[in-house]
Amino acid sequence: MSKISAADVNKLRKATGAGMMDCKKALVEAEGDFDTAVEVLRKKGQKVAANRADRDSSEGAVIARVNDDATVGVIVSVNCETDFVAKNESYVTLANQLADVALTHDSLDSFLAADFSGMSVADKLTEQTGVIGEKIEIGGFERLEGAFVGSYIHAGNKIATLTSLSAGVDGAAEAAKNVAMQAAAMNPIALNEEGVDAATVEKEIEIAKDQLRQEGKPEAMLDNIAKGKLKRFFKDNTLVNQAYIKDAKQSVSDYVKSVDAGLTVTGFKRVSLV
Repeated sequence: MSKISAADVNKLRKATGAGMMDCKKALVEAEGDFDTAVEVLRKKGQKVAANRADRDSSEGAVIARVNDDATVGVIVSVNCETDFVAKNESYVTLANQLADVALTHDSLDSFLAADFSGMSVADKLTEQTGVIGEKIEIGGFERLEGAFVGSYIHAGNKIATLTSLSAGVDGAAEAAKNVAMQAAAMNPIALNEEGVDAATVEKEIEIAKDQLRQEGKPEAMLDNIAKGKLKRFFKDNTLVNQAYIKDAKQSVSDYVKSVDAGLTVTGFKRVSLV
């Protein structure tokens, strides 16, 4: 049997992130062959992944990344089972590395098939499931394109948001980040009124009418009053109409216009673990 040196074990550990003893056992099983040892660790990961497939992976790290031109952004949620793992420095590093890869892909399937240090992203997740001993998976993937894209990651990597603006004017970077912070804090359901689906609108109107009936309002007045309540719903729940968190006297739309008269918010994405 080939002698397994400490240098060989360390090389495998750096390449895979597996523990020292796991790397040594894999090299012993592979009779010292590095590539075979990597496959041994990957198979171990597949076995662990199969055993933990039904586990809840509601913890993790949510990372937002924007390209150098500020025209494309992605959010990737790398989920695990426990907060202890999610806060580990090496786990957050992995999540950031995965976000870097995701930035050049426009779908989850493409991202999972992408190369990550000689293996696919999907295989890397399986490998890390074996290394860490918890179910590791991509819990969320969002992409946003625009004339100017900004991002925000809430402390603890539990929420990440992207926002797009209509132009890369002076002050766009700060404005995009502030609006992304707004989306993280206030969790809007849509960008504007037009983005709210018809079923939600109908439901809100019916709720308003039921409340008005309970208050004894005449049936003939319900439609008009319900429309007023719907406007309030849009103000509270659509991003551009919400009161700006740093100055409640103006809406988000008004804030953006204060940066540049022609500037508008054109889109947003939000991924949260909480």
